[in-house]
Amino acid sequence: MGGGPQIETEGKPISFWEEVKRKLVHLSSFWMVALICLPSTSKIVLFYVFFACFILNLLVEFAYSCRVPVVTPIYDFFFGKMLRGDVRPGQWVVSGAPPVFAAAALVCLLYPWQIAATALGVMLLADTAAALIGRRFGKCKVNGKTWEGFAAFWFFGVAFASAMLWFTGYVRDFPIVGWMIPVAILVAAFAELFEKQLRVDDNLSIPFLVGLLLWLPRVLLYPPV
Repeated sequence: MGGGPQIETEGKPISFWEEVKRKLVHLSSFWMVALICLPSTSKIVLFYVFFACFILNLLVEFAYSCRVPVVTPIYDFFFGKMLRGDVRPGQWVVSGAPPVFAAAALVCLLYPWQIAATALGVMLLADTAAALIGRRFGKCKVNGKTWEGFAAFWFFGVAFASAMLWFTGYVRDFPIVGWMIPVAILVAAFAELFEKQLRVDDNLSIPFLVGLLLWLPRVLLYPPV
């Protein structure tokens, strides 16, 4: 293919333990959830911080594709074995990290901080649970993934979103949001299941959809006065 950026593919199978390492890196992004939850944190400032991280990450991965001497060995050491796609010299492969930063910037811009933090955390935790449980215990295959992973995504997503919105007081102020949690997570689980057909990285689609489905009922039923 050409020299433009290519989203990481499923072309190169990786071991279960490499998948564990990938998901540990995924979970390390919870610092963004914590940052969103900090009191008196400006949403606009966070948007610019996450957007800057998004651009920087793309530049690093572009430098890796160009085999820049300093960047290449460092990137290879930490992330080389985790890439599912076989990277050819000059091929710019975008990993799952830039969409995570893009999702963090997007949810901070669009949603209240409680929903932004919840939507991002659901993607990080539920996606991790789906990948690891699906690979370890999955038997029923669908669209290259498993129903066991799908169920794990829904269970952990609902548990995290419920806990997050309860402890932040959001569902006490807007009870309808609590009822929407299982529906929002179910839609996000299907977005992950049919990621290839949607052609949108699930690191981006999941936070957007979860945030939207939790935010709309609050706006429609509790309009500002």
